[in-house]
Amino acid sequence: MLSASELADRLARNAEAVCRHYLSAGRRTGNYWIVGDVGNNKGKSLYVHLTGPRAGRWADAATAEYGDLLDLVRETCGLVDFRDVADEARRFLNEPQPRPVSSRRDDTPDSQPAERPAAERARRLFRMTQPLAGTLADSYLRQRGILRAALHPALRFHPACYYRDLKTGHTQTLPALIAAVTDPAGVITGVHRTWLDPDCDGKAKIDDPRRALGGLLGNAVRFAFPACGPVPVMVAGEGLESILSLSHVLPDMPMVSALTANHLAAFRPPIGCLRLYVAADAEAAGRHGIEGLSRRAQALGILPLSLTPELGDFNEDLRRLGPDRLIANLRAQLSPEDAQAILPA
Repeated sequence: MLSASELADRLARNAEAVCRHYLSAGRRTGNYWIVGDVGNNKGKSLYVHLTGPRAGRWADAATAEYGDLLDLVRETCGLVDFRDVADEARRFLNEPQPRPVSSRRDDTPDSQPAERPAAERARRLFRMTQPLAGTLADSYLRQRGILRAALHPALRFHPACYYRDLKTGHTQTLPALIAAVTDPAGVITGVHRTWLDPDCDGKAKIDDPRRALGGLLGNAVRFAFPACGPVPVMVAGEGLESILSLSHVLPDMPMVSALTANHLAAFRPPIGCLRLYVAADAEAAGRHGIEGLSRRAQALGILPLSLTPELGDFNEDLRRLGPDRLIANLRAQLSPEDAQAILPA
């Protein structure tokens, strides 16, 4: 039976056939297959290398997702277990593949697009999780000074979340903190996974212990959001643990974690928002997201304001300086109206 890396290699040797089958809404342009996303929607965000040493590798410029053709099969088919992914890949490889026709119009797909959005897989994964309280993920966040994370319904725990090394193809299951990414209506469009060390020693010892899945663009992980009604004041930031640290000391303030700088810039503030605090990190890469979201807020008539940590990020402030010092720093940056309404006296 073929290993994961052997399956990926065989798919890569048939990269164009794979794309025509699973991403039929796309088209070949030069040495790339271009399509909107892994949900097989029309567009130009996702590109797959069809030739050369990177044949079969793909990336989505809008969501920062990437991988090989096994990952692509998994995403487009909405699969969770690797066994199902491998079975689907073997089924495809065992079927006779038509030779590419050079005279075929690139804008004429072979078949109708398959409606298999990655969000379905994200929702299925979230349904397989368990409550956070008392789990390894809860312990991990407590070690980082975040003591009330179990109160957030967006956070869950998966005891054996599938992980595949994108370089070697090696697969394993590891415990993971799972965060639900939702749209303005509260519908899950994606998940963020943080794989953890089973021996309670922080994040798992793997190359990329954090990965997102599904539709992130314009959406976010939400904390303390009301079930309905306007959200006049809120906080938006990039990193999950940085926002959770702010939520620890401002538990009643609606907040979102957009997970990356690009997604922070693309976040859609809720209707009725009047003031949007953008939580900054010290790293330069985050400035793109801060500036982009601030421009978006201004265009919508929302006042953008910034919150800046004393150290590298707000989780570092919480752990090294303590909650009282963090509250004092926030008090100096919030508008008097918000400081009075939100912060403890």
